[in-house]
Amino acid sequence: MDFRTLYERISLRLRITARRIATNHNCHSSFIDGEDLYQEMCIHLWKKFENGVPSGMNDAYIIRGCEFHILNYLRKEKDRIRVLSLDKPINENGDTLKDILPNRADTLNRSIDRGIMTDYIRNNGFSKREKQVFSLLLEGYTVREIGKELGVSHVMVVKFKQRIIKKCQRRGKIKVTKKG
Repeated sequence: MDFRTLYERISLRLRITARRIATNHNCHSSFIDGEDLYQEMCIHLWKKFENGVPSGMNDAYIIRGCEFHILNYLRKEKDRIRVLSLDKPINENGDTLKDILPNRADTLNRSIDRGIMTDYIRNNGFSKREKQVFSLLLEGYTVREIGKELGVSHVMVVKFKQRIIKKCQRRGKIKVTKKG
């Protein structure tokens, strides 16, 4: 039997097992992704297959072996997991995860407002550079990342950002609030 045949036969059951394990472990205050566990199971299966281990075993036995591998993997890796604070600086620039990670909590109204604002900025007298800065800000880039992307200093990016805000305020399109 070749690996592809074995994989196609048991991949769905491996995926279900991985999701179940992830769900059970997530109840115990850790975050485990079922898709990551599934991939780890497939890697384990491939390594075993290379050594000829699954030959002659039934599917349930192979799946159970992958499940035990994952449970053992999680038990060993639990000690290596580091808990990170969203507010703690992660580099020499003082950036925090809160600054870098995109905010997924946008409401429908904010999404609509963002769309209206995007159209307004793209069509109403903004310079090419201001439009570039604005687009990168919407994509979640930090000021420093935008500077690197556009080949300008982060100070220049801040100035472009301030110009965008002033132009929008002058035209009465936005109300700026300072983030916490």
